Amino acid sequence: MTSEASLNALAPPVFDGINYQVWVVRMEAYLDASDLWEAVSEEYEVPPLSDNPIMAQIKLYNEVRQRKSKAKASLFAAVSSTIFTRIMTLKTTNEIWNFLKKEYEGNERVKGMQVLNLIREFEMQRMKESETIKDYLDILLSIVNKVRLLGTDFSDFRIVQKIFITIPEKFETTISSLENSKDVSSITLAELLNAL
Repeated sequence: MTSEASLNALAPPVFDGINYQVWVVRMEAYLDASDLWEAVSEEYEVPPLSDNPIMAQIKLYNEVRQRKSKAKASLFAAVSSTIFTRIMTLKTTNEIWNFLKKEYEGNERVKGMQVLNLIREFEMQRMKESETIKDYLDILLSIVNKVRLLGTDFSDFRIVQKIFITIPEKFETTISSLENSKDVSSITLAELLNAL
């Protein structure tokens, strides 16, 4: 199977109205890998053929027109049936993309509130005795990545600090030896994870 055929076998990620920011990242990657992102991100019309086109012009015309059609079909396939009924009358891929962005991304105020709620959730996290470091880190990174998707910087150092402060006492000796052997302000997340 060729790489193009295997890519075409992959279905686009389906958006159901939840986690728009995650869907956008996945959908952009899907469209880019399918060589369709330009047909979505840029608003352009397919110019009509001249009266006596040469074969190269016909081929280019068909490719551009087909790319637009494939991009539109991909967007239609990448949304739930409820959302599809809201975008099915839109004519261009750029209109569809912008409609979804306007409808689901939210304005700066809404995104700001989402960030605040996520940071609050991050700050309230505490590692349970029964939890592994990896499970705890997965929870923290899930929250942090949502914050980052909303356009807010969130440093790995802040995650390292959070782990230092909130892990159970059973890790106290490991933390002490790490503090004695390294500068705590320069410990990376990977180093901390490996040490624990």
